Amino acid sequence: MAKQQYVVIGLGRFGVSVARRLHEAGQEVLGIDLNEERVEEAELYLTHAVVADTTEEGALNSIGVRNFDCVIVAIGNDMQSSILTVLHLKAMGIKKIIAKSLGKHHGEVLEKVGADWIIYPERDMGERVANQLLSPKMLNYIELSNLYNIEEIMIPSKMAGKSLREIDIRAKYNVSAIAIVREENIIVSPSPDESLKNGDLLVLIGSREELANFSNIE
Repeated sequence: MAKQQYVVIGLGRFGVSVARRLHEAGQEVLGIDLNEERVEEAELYLTHAVVADTTEEGALNSIGVRNFDCVIVAIGNDMQSSILTVLHLKAMGIKKIIAKSLGKHHGEVLEKVGADWIIYPERDMGERVANQLLSPKMLNYIELSNLYNIEEIMIPSKMAGKSLREIDIRAKYNVSAIAIVREENIIVSPSPDESLKNGDLLVLIGSREELANFSNIE
């Protein structure tokens, strides 16, 4: 992944979680919060840290936020501050604005004032828990649309020792294998002659229904 510059505004649990993952991936991360204590606690997971009020456009300008590739607005329970911050960022011409929403109506306002991607942490976590209860072998997923997902699924034990060609996933299950995760290694675009091993995870793309069917194979 090419190195990019991110700003995370709001260093509560959600904001720090995002910042930490980006920082661990070698990205440059600037963290901003109005609370000095939060900034100090999060410094370990940040390239730079600033105490500032992002509802003031002048503060955003003085920090140089417009020079960053992406801004994540992760402000906690202050809906007004969240909306004002997104509004200022949009006016500044930020390329990509991601905003955490506290609910449906908040999300609708954030979208109208310029957020490119709205995140609903509680809803998304609820869906993830439900999906894993319904498909226990499904570990992670990316929602592509209302119909299609990319999912990471533990292989059924009966597939161990067989090649992708033998299993013929595309023809039999109407899903496509785009990678195999094996211990610490990832095999991208695996060969049809690649044999699966116990404990392998298959990264599959397909419709939600077909992926659920595959995930429930004994």
